[in-house]
Amino acid sequence: MTETDRGSLPPRTVSLVLCQPDGEVLGALPPFQVDLPWWQEVADVVEGAFAHHGVEVTVLRLLEAEPRPFSAGGAVTYLAELAGDVPGDLDDWSGHLGLDEPRRASWARPGGPAADLAWADAALASLGRVRSAPAQQVRTWNLSSLWRLLTTEGACWLKVVPPFFAHEGAVLAHLDPTTVPPLLAAQGPRILVGEVPGPDRYGASGPVLVEMVEQLVALQGQWIGREDELIALGAPDWRAGPLTRLLTALVDRADPSLEPGVAAGLEALVVGLAERFAAVAACGLPDTLVHGDFHRGNLRGPDGSLTLLDWGDCGAGQPMLDQAAFLEGLEPEDAPAVRAAWSAAWRRLVPGCDPDRAAGLLAPVSALRQALIYDTFLTGIEPAERIYHADDPARWLARAAQLA
Repeated sequence: MTETDRGSLPPRTVSLVLCQPDGEVLGALPPFQVDLPWWQEVADVVEGAFAHHGVEVTVLRLLEAEPRPFSAGGAVTYLAELAGDVPGDLDDWSGHLGLDEPRRASWARPGGPAADLAWADAALASLGRVRSAPAQQVRTWNLSSLWRLLTTEGACWLKVVPPFFAHEGAVLAHLDPTTVPPLLAAQGPRILVGEVPGPDRYGASGPVLVEMVEQLVALQGQWIGREDELIALGAPDWRAGPLTRLLTALVDRADPSLEPGVAAGLEALVVGLAERFAAVAACGLPDTLVHGDFHRGNLRGPDGSLTLLDWGDCGAGQPMLDQAAFLEGLEPEDAPAVRAAWSAAWRRLVPGCDPDRAAGLLAPVSALRQALIYDTFLTGIEPAERIYHADDPARWLARAAQLA
């Protein structure tokens, strides 16, 4: 998404269905508008509920929304847990919450966020820190629950993730602390990290892009020969053999409504994966750590002091799997310098390797892996939340066929 795309998205018209901590539905607040368009961002929703209706709430999950580009803007309905007295301006709500979906995230259930905050408070206490202000809910959706906590020793962040991302805390504990957020505590899907100062880098361009690439490659260099250690920490195995089996199974069960040309391209791609991976191996790049979601928005901080965020997508495999997604959102004039820097960084690290050829061979595989990731999301989350990702597997399958 370009900066123009981001700036032209419409606001949200928010409806909140309120429930008690025991799950009893109370009714719906009259709608109100928030400017920030993205559905998963809920800090403005919490603030709006208080500003417009005088109620304190915790947003639990999305209930209703019309499909929209980038899951942004328009009319959106959430379930929210009420704290305090029941307001007098509630409307009757004729909808229903449905079954107690087994794939529902823990933080999307009444009482779930309170349990997460209680864990965070206990973890902070063990570090000699206490909260100095109410917790601020920042994000909630099927992939994470995110809270900002002000403490006596500065701000920190509580993040809770679904089972398929639960290796993030274990991996963070073993990564170079100069490159990743400072890990304060971790337990299963919950992590507590120190705040990373500085701006987000969604709109980064020019020389800092080279810095981003060089930082990733330096970190990957530390994990050459340690792939089994990553997998033992719970990270997925995307090396040639396992990834070939996963991608072949994905294409086998792909939507039969795919265009014939896409389906034929994907079939040819998976049939040739063994030969393609053999050619990649001949390029001389070793398997290592793969970030899995390497894009500008997952870096934060000033030039010269960047921190690489969000390690839930990480795994073990060919390092150039990270290149295609990073290039996807860049301005065309930035891409040549980024490609050249990526190649130079690996040639310094592994003399005699051919990263350019490896990147070309892996470009369709990287796109197909992206489709696999989104398919994993759709399989592992409750049906009502699939609206966030419903079109993504087909989009990346078509991209993989095009690149192949």
